[in-house]
Amino acid sequence: MLLKPPLLSLGLISATALAYEILLMRLFSIIQWHHFAYMIISLALLGYGISGTLVSLLQEFLKRKFHIAYPLFLFFFSVSSVACFLLAQIIPFNPEAIIWDSKQFWHLLSLFLLFSIPFLLVASAICLVFLSYPGQIGKIYAVDLLGAGIGSISIIILLYYLFPISALMIISLIGLVATLIALHETQIKHKEKTVSFFIILTGALVFLILQNQILNISPYKDEAKILNISGTKIIEQQSSPLGLLSIIESKKIPFRHAPGLSLYNTKEPPEQLGLFTDASNMTAITRFPDNLEQLSYLDQLTSALPYHLKEINTLLIVGAGGGSDILQAMFHNTSHIDTVELNPQIIEILSGPFADYSGNIFLQDNVHVYSGDIREFLSRTPHNEKEQYDLIQISLMDSFNASASGLYALNESYLYTVEALQLYLEHLNQDGYLAISRWVKTPPRDTIKMFATAVSALSNTLITEPAKHLMLIRGWQTSTILVKKSPFNSSEVHQLKQFCQTRGFDVAWYPGIKSDEANQLNRFREAYFYQAASALLNQSKKQTPYQFINNYKYYISPASDDKPFFHHFFKWSVLSELISLHKQGGLALVEMGHIVLLATLILAVISSIILILLPLLIFHLRSKSNTRFSLSTIGHLKLFSYFFSIGLAFLFIEIAMMQKFILFLHHPIYAIPVVLSAFMIFAGLGSALTSHILSQWSRRQLLISRT
Repeated sequence: MLLKPPLLSLGLISATALAYEILLMRLFSIIQWHHFAYMIISLALLGYGISGTLVSLLQEFLKRKFHIAYPLFLFFFSVSSVACFLLAQIIPFNPEAIIWDSKQFWHLLSLFLLFSIPFLLVASAICLVFLSYPGQIGKIYAVDLLGAGIGSISIIILLYYLFPISALMIISLIGLVATLIALHETQIKHKEKTVSFFIILTGALVFLILQNQILNISPYKDEAKILNISGTKIIEQQSSPLGLLSIIESKKIPFRHAPGLSLYNTKEPPEQLGLFTDASNMTAITRFPDNLEQLSYLDQLTSALPYHLKEINTLLIVGAGGGSDILQAMFHNTSHIDTVELNPQIIEILSGPFADYSGNIFLQDNVHVYSGDIREFLSRTPHNEKEQYDLIQISLMDSFNASASGLYALNESYLYTVEALQLYLEHLNQDGYLAISRWVKTPPRDTIKMFATAVSALSNTLITEPAKHLMLIRGWQTSTILVKKSPFNSSEVHQLKQFCQTRGFDVAWYPGIKSDEANQLNRFREAYFYQAASALLNQSKKQTPYQFINNYKYYISPASDDKPFFHHFFKWSVLSELISLHKQGGLALVEMGHIVLLATLILAVISSIILILLPLLIFHLRSKSNTRFSLSTIGHLKLFSYFFSIGLAFLFIEIAMMQKFILFLHHPIYAIPVVLSAFMIFAGLGSALTSHILSQWSRRQLLISRT
């Protein structure tokens, strides 16, 4: 046995493993949906757990063959990191069908077990080092955690320069480099040149395989559906940690992207290109017309309402996207337009290669584009120097298909919380409007929850009669809520009615509305939106706001910074009712995000029992002596309970911190690696100090001080 543990290869492979974990989150956000981040964390932990069982059962053999086993684990991790992803690409998993198609559960299980293999291999290598050098555990653990912390940050930097599939290739190659270093550290003399040549050859094959590899995006995502249309093609792609941007041209069947466009509209939109983020969330880049009158179709959207209530001079747009909201404002002669876009690549695309196509709208004298998060943008302005806007506009920020199927249910969104709305209201002038447009779904939920959030925000600003400060209209596909700091006046109500009448939109709420005015054109079975607004404003004789929210079939309680899940609408209490209506399509109303999360939890528990605990239990029961088990059964249970509890607590704190840091770092892809890196690095520093601490404190004193 070597006197020194292989610390260099250990630190490098730990960094590679964490980078691979975060990269998988990014890859699955593209080929499937963002909520697979939770599954990636689960299967990584599963792989680490299985490795503990594997190494403990084969410890004597692995210790004897350490100089061979350790490099082999690193090598097979490097190869499997690519191989497992390529195999996963051919598994036809559709999360939206997991309830009614039993095959999807088995597809999910296949993905779950497949991706646990690389983590099993890398964790086995790390466990083997711990097992082989028990006297240097503190140093080994420190290197392991410090490497992991560095890797979790490094992959984010790498994703600014490389496409995700190229980053996967780099990770695999770094793993092979770690294998070569491990060969040197373990001092394998015989056939070293032959083995090194074989590893280098493997690296070359990985490079060749991934060089022209494309991502097999789910056929149920918006981009994949569009590309099935004859004459469509991707003409530009750019990537960053915030998303894979694809610009698609459709020559035979032109894009006509104007969500919720009035059925009375007679104007043809100009030529458009489709802009997709992670193969979903489509927005349009519109060719700038020779005459602004060609943009009149944008006046036929529910989001155009504020421009008809008064003259809008100062405007703040949340989410620049392809620039449709800016074009709408330019059509209405708005003199000062600020827009905040989270993804700087969108700004670069419309200011660079597609600047001429879009009419240089981001470079106009009256348009000011800022990169960042809207709450950070507004909060950094001193209270006494706040820009007072006539209108703050938040249009559709998500895909209708994904939103309708509940795939955003697990997505934290600090854009639509009570605290966020209060911040927006602070930056309006006294007669300014906050306009929020949402999708109209059946049964209604988004708009109603947004309305409830607006009522709560107004109440928190000490407005005693919120009913006088709200308006709500809807079309066949979209709705728009207006929130005003001062009460709406009779002139604004008159303009509202005229706007809706000439465009075929329904009025759902304004101060003084009568019940027979609602649900006239785009008819539901009942006036759901009016009934919801009346109840939430405590103007219903049938039920109080609390009763309405509690009795409603969907979860529509206002979102807050403590519960930032605006897209969470599902109530488990109605699951049995939906199942009973499965023949009438009831199961389609179950939010898929929750179902996938639940399925992942079930798979994790079952897999952990079968692959981790059961082998240990069988081995323990078959053992004829206690030579391998120095503790009694009670001792084992105590040890298991201790490490299970401390591990669970660590994960709970870690995940809670990830969620909270989204508010400060504005995106999960930043929050997750930053929190992981901080936790890993400081845990590693703590491990490095263990020997010194134990020389000053007894173990009992140390445990008491920790609690």
